[in-house]
Amino acid sequence: MDIKSAEAQPSKEQMEIYMKQWMVWINDIAERGMLADGGNHFSKDGRVLKPNDRVIHQPYIADDVSVAGYIIILAENLDEATKIARKCPILNGQNTSVEIRETAKPGE
Repeated sequence: MDIKSAEAQPSKEQMEIYMKQWMVWINDIAERGMLADGGNHFSKDGRVLKPNDRVIHQPYIADDVSVAGYIIILAENLDEATKIARKCPILNGQNTSVEIRETAKPGE
């Protein structure tokens, strides 16, 4: 999601529509017992720490795109998680994406 340019930000009306769609989707996951504790939207403020105590005073952004938030779902495997993610209303927007990752223990 482009968090830097004002023109890329949704209007108040668009945000209301997006949030209603999001709540329908997330509530469906929760009702099926597949929504784990955790997950949040991220603020537009942030910092990236680099070696040698270098600090970048903004979230990590690549190609003017940054992560907007995350949820944790309880799926049997990556295929099941992908099936759930395909219904995410974020994919109705322009220049949006959903990344699906499995959690792993350190060293895995």
